[in-house]
Amino acid sequence: MRVSSTRLRRAIGADALRRAVASRVGLALAFGWLLLVAAESRAADNRPTLVNVPFARVGDVVITQKEFDDAFAVAARNKFYHGKPPEADVAKLQREVGDGLVNDVLLVREAERRKIKPDATAVKSQIDGYESRYRTSEMWQKNKATMLPGLTRKLEHDSLLEQLRATVRAVPEPGEAQLRNYYEQHKDKFTEPEQVKLSLILLKVDPSSPQTQWNAAMAEAQAIVKRLRGGADFAQLAHLHSGDASAAKGGAIDYVHRGMLPDAAQAAIDKLQPGVVSDPVVLLEGVAVLRLEGRKPARLNALPVVRQRAHDLLVRELADKAWSDLIASLRRQTPPQVDTSRYLPLALAKAPQASAAQAR
Repeated sequence: MRVSSTRLRRAIGADALRRAVASRVGLALAFGWLLLVAAESRAADNRPTLVNVPFARVGDVVITQKEFDDAFAVAARNKFYHGKPPEADVAKLQREVGDGLVNDVLLVREAERRKIKPDATAVKSQIDGYESRYRTSEMWQKNKATMLPGLTRKLEHDSLLEQLRATVRAVPEPGEAQLRNYYEQHKDKFTEPEQVKLSLILLKVDPSSPQTQWNAAMAEAQAIVKRLRGGADFAQLAHLHSGDASAAKGGAIDYVHRGMLPDAAQAAIDKLQPGVVSDPVVLLEGVAVLRLEGRKPARLNALPVVRQRAHDLLVRELADKAWSDLIASLRRQTPPQVDTSRYLPLALAKAPQASAAQAR
């Protein structure tokens, strides 16, 4: 199969761009880094050169503004595709990318300090994968010698971080007291929400229908409610009028958890006692008539029942903390100097928290 040069460059990336970014981009950006398109490279070539303009200093390492711009372009493409994102989202992503580049430098140095070496077997396997995928590509064969060194460095870089992450997150097994304490402090995680059993008659209306059609459905629903409250059989009326799949069962719907119903339906059900029929409820799909058949209150599962889930959640929380604590410690030991002058102001963002504690 012949692979076009554009497709190949999308998969492998332009060599010049790869050399600039390979030593910086973190694990979260690795996939996007490989998807850089030729158009972005050409656009970068037309910008005023930023190769030597510092974006951040991390010890004796300088991250250039071009490296930040290239990494941000990749992250933005992966997150926003071709759409124009709100400025608040751009402001947050700028900080995520900036923090990620800084963290990346610190983490690689920490991996080297711990004498972690790239997994040569895994790197070779990945390189072999590229060889296999593009073996019939003339472009790959022509540029392989130039591309492979940068690609290999990138894969070795990622291997270091993957091993460091695995090492740091390999926290000791929690003891029984620690597990019980976690369970007691997070009972909401082990509580089954309230469940309700319903009967439903849904008069379907297309969301784009004119108001007259919605009014007609509402009038029909009100007439159905009146008949039901007068003693009519719910199942029979569901068979005759409902457009929901439950009509085949007389409108019967088995128990569902709180949160599974549309807000308007949940609000109506919350007011009902078993056996009581609701007023008509306007939903996205049409107008509904509901009857509450039964209610199971929220129930806390005992620790023996949820022990494995509690264990897994606790271990994950401890591992997350160990990783974020390492990054925070590295940043304290080597405070980065970052030029944030080109960041959009965080005031534009609804949730103005920088992600300094997250490795990207």
